[in-house]
Amino acid sequence: MASPPLPVAYQAWTSQAVPDWLNKGDNTWQMVSATLVGIQSMPGLVILYGSIVKKKWAVNSAFMALYAFAAVIICWVTWAYKMSFGEKLLPFWGKAGPALGQKFLINQAGLPATTHYYHNGVVETAEATPFYPMATMVWFQCVFAAISVVILAGSVLARMSFKAWMMFVPLWLTFSYTVGAFSLWGGGFLFQWGVMDYSGGYVIHLSSGIAGFTAAYWVGPRSKKDRERFPPNNVLLTLAGAGLLWLGWAGFNGGDPYSANTDSSMAVLNTNICAATSLLVWTWLDVIYFKKPSVIGAVQGMITGLVFCITPGAGLVQGWAAIIMGVLSGSVPWYTMMVLGKKFTIFQKVDDTLAVFHTHAVAGLLGGILTGLFAEPRLSSLFLPVTNSKGGVYGGSGGVQILKQIVGALFIIGWNIVATSIICLVVGFCVPLRMTEEELLIGDDAVHGEEAYALWGDGEKLSLYKDDTTTGQGVLASSGATQVV
Repeated sequence: MASPPLPVAYQAWTSQAVPDWLNKGDNTWQMVSATLVGIQSMPGLVILYGSIVKKKWAVNSAFMALYAFAAVIICWVTWAYKMSFGEKLLPFWGKAGPALGQKFLINQAGLPATTHYYHNGVVETAEATPFYPMATMVWFQCVFAAISVVILAGSVLARMSFKAWMMFVPLWLTFSYTVGAFSLWGGGFLFQWGVMDYSGGYVIHLSSGIAGFTAAYWVGPRSKKDRERFPPNNVLLTLAGAGLLWLGWAGFNGGDPYSANTDSSMAVLNTNICAATSLLVWTWLDVIYFKKPSVIGAVQGMITGLVFCITPGAGLVQGWAAIIMGVLSGSVPWYTMMVLGKKFTIFQKVDDTLAVFHTHAVAGLLGGILTGLFAEPRLSSLFLPVTNSKGGVYGGSGGVQILKQIVGALFIIGWNIVATSIICLVVGFCVPLRMTEEELLIGDDAVHGEEAYALWGDGEKLSLYKDDTTTGQGVLASSGATQVV
């Protein structure tokens, strides 16, 4: 009896499911990288946000991250992907359109605006066409967009209205993130000029840090009591979330060459070198100045180094440069947070809950400029569309690269300040940006009808809170679908 034929998907020698252009190794690595980046947000930052905040805000903080992750996915495939990586509409923006049909998604991936020309009009670098389908590219870029919004949320935790957040997410994705993504990655004017952003130091971290700080200004500060004392509710879970963030960065930086190649290996190694150096430097500074090594400080040092300072240059710099970048990312953001943050009035007035400005904006800006200084010529040729690109330490035209990096940063900073301010004003016109005073007092139970931890019985709760001693007013009864009242 003849054996039944293999399913079509496994008939590699005849099947349309395995076209000639498909490289299974590249496709596998890109899908794995996308999954690793997705894990950084959910559950990585969901866990980190839910545990690093005060107990009464654990549910709200985790849910803001979870909601943003889900909302971005739908917006991305409906219109935002092509605004970031599609046909050129403006020098800084692509044409909106869906990425949902099979005719688009099963074809070979390509970024149509990335063809780079010499000054005489001759093609210098052809369109980027990785050896896997568009579906892989769409998903890979989607998780980058999602984590950008989740990072931004860290600035406005513990007081932004959830309804306002539901409106803010798609608006910021559409009018801010897509601009940076197209300008620097999708073939826009900064891409064509040769500004270096290997994996999102500007597109993701500088933009989310500046936008988060701007949004925090418009939303206003946390309650006075929360600003005065805001201890983590679970330090060990904070470390778990940070660990997912760290190891997930293998996909974040390792997937950006769009191929499983030598450059991706360099990027992963440099990422871990910089992260480890930055964590150690931050911890030593805490020991020297505060006499105690702080776990939360170590997490901040890990974030500034692993995640953000090395990100714009992960596959462009040598290992020794990654160590130097780690030393600076562990010290400069530490100084801006621990010293300048306590001296400058603006940092006192704007309540940036998780110090996203310091860990993302400062570190991202620092990383972008250092990339312009240390980018190695051969490594740059493996990734960048502009031939003969190199950092300032390699002489010649390398000094111009630092100028390009600064101009690119100024564009991202300026755009995010203006766009985020307009978005906050529009959202505030429709719904309050800020929670009510009662919600700020109670926290999760008032906002969601849920609390993070069951501290007595089987999760049963008292039916009423005690009277608020500060106002003398009674507080609403506990409620929520997950609770027995």
